[in-house]
Amino acid sequence: MEEMDLAAQTMFAELLQRTLDAEFDAEFPEKGSFRRKKSKDRFYWHYQWREGEKVLSKYVGPATDPAIADRIERFGEFKASFKRRQTLVRALIGAGLPTPDPVSGVIVEAMWKAGFFRLRGVLVGTLAFQTYAGPLGVNLGGRPLTTQDADFAQSWGISENIGESIADPLTILRGVDPTFRPVPNLGDPVVSTRYRNRMDYAVDFLTPNRGSAEHQGKPARMKALGGAGAQPLRHLDFLIRETERSLLLFGGGVPVTVPRAERYAVHKLIVAVERVEQAKSPKDILQAHTLIQALAVRRPAELAQAWKTAWAAGDQWRKKLAAGRQRLPADSQATLDRLVGGAKAPTRRARGPGGGKEAAP
Repeated sequence: MEEMDLAAQTMFAELLQRTLDAEFDAEFPEKGSFRRKKSKDRFYWHYQWREGEKVLSKYVGPATDPAIADRIERFGEFKASFKRRQTLVRALIGAGLPTPDPVSGVIVEAMWKAGFFRLRGVLVGTLAFQTYAGPLGVNLGGRPLTTQDADFAQSWGISENIGESIADPLTILRGVDPTFRPVPNLGDPVVSTRYRNRMDYAVDFLTPNRGSAEHQGKPARMKALGGAGAQPLRHLDFLIRETERSLLLFGGGVPVTVPRAERYAVHKLIVAVERVEQAKSPKDILQAHTLIQALAVRRPAELAQAWKTAWAAGDQWRKKLAAGRQRLPADSQATLDRLVGGAKAPTRRARGPGGGKEAAP
């Protein structure tokens, strides 16, 4: 596993901070102020401003998030420079970090500007995989990085209760490319969860299915997505339960929320076994292998914990994990052996792969 040099790691850290600051500036101009509000015994930050006689409010995030608290304190100091960010993006691409194709870049940027990540949405799939090079400080290589789709996920419970909504996805996508059209869903032809353009580029919206099997295949209505649909998927709750911030090297840098890299790696082992399209299974395994090798150096304890959390979720999870592990190259199998004792892990039944309960769509 080739490591990024220290200069590139420093540039990535600076760019990530600058994009987060720019995100804050764009969403919350100086004419307003931040207020703490209580909801169901928890405090959340909201941004309020006045337009004419109306007082408007935007959800910011949990009051317990130290990154949000820090940026609120420094709100008046944020003077992000797009030109500087562009320079950093070019330098990082020159250092070998992956960059998305232009279509993917402009779509993710549009979702960011629409507020998708602010409302606790998560970028998943290969585009998320691309973003792990910077946080892990490694070169991910080129083979597992190509994609012809973008996948966005959000918890149904969050979408239902966050109290705010972005524009519906089709409106956002058509602002990027007017040829985007909804793809009829077999479970409900009225509600779409996938959109395609004339170049056959697909954009999917997903949500965890933690309810009964009858929800599988039937789209869920997502309030925070303007009432649009999302496809319920098993095991997705495990993937997006714990997240981290990173960015796509596009334009001046696009800040995104992605699953924690260790959860992404473990989830890919399950997905590889479940794939209906088995042609994509080798790509899943290659991504899992690449991350396992990096995480064994950068986050060994976190990787072990992610595996153990999934392993504790039940017999079906254990069967899939063991089968996925067997498809890994020998060195990654040996890495898991060293960290978690091979396919063995505590068998005590946890409340769930995410450690908590959530109403199913």
